[in-house]
Amino acid sequence: MSPFLPRLLRTAALACACVLPAAGAHAERDGTLYTAAVREGRVIVHAATDERIALPLIRAFEQRYPGVRVEYEDLNSGELSRRFLDETARGAAADVLWSSAVDLQIKLVNDGYAQPYRSTETAALPEWAVWKNEAFGTTFEPVAIAYNRKLLTPAEMPATHAGLLRVLAQQPERFRGKLATYEPSTSGLGFMLHTQDVIANPVVFWKLAEAFGRTGTATLASTTEMLDRIASGEALIGYNVLGSYALLRAHQDPAIGVVLPRDYTLVLSRVAFIARGARHPNAARLWLDYVLSREGQQLLAQNPGFFSVRDDVPDDAAATELRRQLGGAFRPIPIGPGLMTYLDQVKRRDFLRKWHHTLFPAP
Repeated sequence: MSPFLPRLLRTAALACACVLPAAGAHAERDGTLYTAAVREGRVIVHAATDERIALPLIRAFEQRYPGVRVEYEDLNSGELSRRFLDETARGAAADVLWSSAVDLQIKLVNDGYAQPYRSTETAALPEWAVWKNEAFGTTFEPVAIAYNRKLLTPAEMPATHAGLLRVLAQQPERFRGKLATYEPSTSGLGFMLHTQDVIANPVVFWKLAEAFGRTGTATLASTTEMLDRIASGEALIGYNVLGSYALLRAHQDPAIGVVLPRDYTLVLSRVAFIARGARHPNAARLWLDYVLSREGQQLLAQNPGFFSVRDDVPDDAAATELRRQLGGAFRPIPIGPGLMTYLDQVKRRDFLRKWHHTLFPAP
């Protein structure tokens, strides 16, 4: 087991114990923005964020701002972008897009699909969490390796990417058909995480891909699917799972173990933006402000593996705590145009071609 996991779960317990301001206290309401949002009546949010995680946020928002309903739809990260583009062309897109596929979000912003927004809440974010005043980081979440604790002991689980490569080379039969990871052609998040691995350590990543191919690996569209297979024993190890979801599942299911690699742990920030053509722009601004507020950030941080981007929340909920716990392994994925490198059509095609030829070599 990762040495960071017990501390992360203790952090989550502390965050869950925090007392939020009473939802009936409306002191921070901007009367003009709220009045305009009530006239619109609703905000449409499409997200690659599990609804069970967002639900406390939605309920608290609707209680604080009566008359503004949140219409929330949870989508796969790849589907989220494709659907947004299709619906934008028809003039019927969501007001807010919120996704862990940071590269796809940045590309949409870069292509002109977001509108700028500034407020006291966006001004409270650190500089790295804001791009062009249009894309906003909302969380800090580590990327992990998950495993079945009933079939693999914590001592058997490697603590680094190179260690995983050694284990697969030493025990190929034990792991044959028992691995799972993202399918990058269908998962926007999976594509980003795998290509970030290439940037972090290309030699080890492609050797791991070769080992995945020799051993037999299920490539899936979501972390939830990987965790389901691990919990059932159908898979022993899930690679590049979203650590926030894995840690939440481990908190609830003793069959799930989580490793945050000690050589480097990628850390992403889930990005939100307001659509340029939002049909409910004031409600969208109100929603974004609430997500970025101290209260909204503390609600998100109640989930294991979620850390706030703000520095003025309790220490146990802040990104600085995750940075302290990971030490030199902390490898944040920067929000900005550099993320679009592998979204270039030629680079994306070449990566996917190499990935599929490596994992599923022709006989």
